[in-house]
Amino acid sequence: MSDVVEALMKRLMEREITLACAESLTGGLLAASIVTVPGVSAIFRGGVVSYATDIKASVLGVSVERLRETGAVDGQVALDMARGACRVLSADVALATTGVAGPGPSEGKPAGTVWIAIAGSLGEEARLLRLSGSRSEIRRDTVNEAFRLLGTHLMLPEQ
Repeated sequence: MSDVVEALMKRLMEREITLACAESLTGGLLAASIVTVPGVSAIFRGGVVSYATDIKASVLGVSVERLRETGAVDGQVALDMARGACRVLSADVALATTGVAGPGPSEGKPAGTVWIAIAGSLGEEARLLRLSGSRSEIRRDTVNEAFRLLGTHLMLPEQ
């Protein structure tokens, strides 16, 4: 996956598109993957690890009502996290991850239930993932799927 990440970051650099991330279950793994690319400081603004639900609301601006109604494992929450990362970190585009890494269920949702999202100048989309495996495999696969989502949006006609 490192070749894919490097290609995505180079494409963002070529287009001068800044990137940020908002992470929950991945706990910084997404940001750590991004910063492996030399020169990425030209476009990577940073990330917010909002592991606690109240941080999603207070830092990223996710609706408290929404969090009460659906919990943090929700497509709208993921989109709002990405939007919040764009705003808080002054980025053109942001990726977000929220879900249940396991080993057991959380908020009534089974391990492997994950939402990823993209927001900003490349468009908006939230995707539901149903992953399996160990906690570390679910976190890794979430990061890989977030990069696939970014790649899909980078391939769309420029907006």
